[in-house]
Amino acid sequence: MKWLFSVCLSFFFFAAQSQDVNLLLKEADNLEKQQKEAEALEKYKLVLLNTPDNLKALVKAAEMNVSLGNRQPDKEKNTKRLYYETALSFANRAFQTDSSKADAAYALAMASGKMTDVETENKKIVAYVKDVKYYADKALTISPDHARANYIMGKWHYEMATLSGIKKIAVKLFYGGLPDGDIEKAIAFMEKCKGLEPYFASNYLDLAKAYKEYRKPAQAIEVLNKLVKLPTRTTDDIAIKAEGNKLLESMQ
Repeated sequence: MKWLFSVCLSFFFFAAQSQDVNLLLKEADNLEKQQKEAEALEKYKLVLLNTPDNLKALVKAAEMNVSLGNRQPDKEKNTKRLYYETALSFANRAFQTDSSKADAAYALAMASGKMTDVETENKKIVAYVKDVKYYADKALTISPDHARANYIMGKWHYEMATLSGIKKIAVKLFYGGLPDGDIEKAIAFMEKCKGLEPYFASNYLDLAKAYKEYRKPAQAIEVLNKLVKLPTRTTDDIAIKAEGNKLLESMQ
């Protein structure tokens, strides 16, 4: 009888815990929709206190840290780096939790890409560049229609095809030659992302840049015109659309 009581108690405990986690996830999602990413991140952290292996919360925590890092001014490099390193930590946990999920591989590719922007050690820059390609490839092998993995892969090709400055020197020295970045592939991946996730502002901006680089200004202008008319769904979208509008004005 005591055994049955213990089983019932355990069942109700886990049911209640599951209910709490679902409520927290819903609250976090609502906060994201209200463009309150910092508050949403705190909700995802609470989910992870209850269920440390919750894949959705781990991926979202990585995304929220990237978003918050993006908004830090360039003079706050240490703060920006801290956000990106935290994003990478959550992404690594997501991948360790379930490496068979495209979301986990995408999160690691995304966070690694951000680390290339703040890392100063050449060998580490190249390691992150390789990780972006490796994990984006893995995500697309698992799920070819993963919108943001397509974007990450497209951006990788764009950046490798247009490398300049210190990053180009580092990659050339430590990668074993320059990677085979391809503008046509960049456009193809980002066009696919646009079809899969038509309100993802970052993709529009980088797609327009790729068309401009490919000397197709009419297509770039068309994409930018769509970008500036997109609804503002995240706080990042404000700066992205402003940059897009500035690029559009310079091309007309």
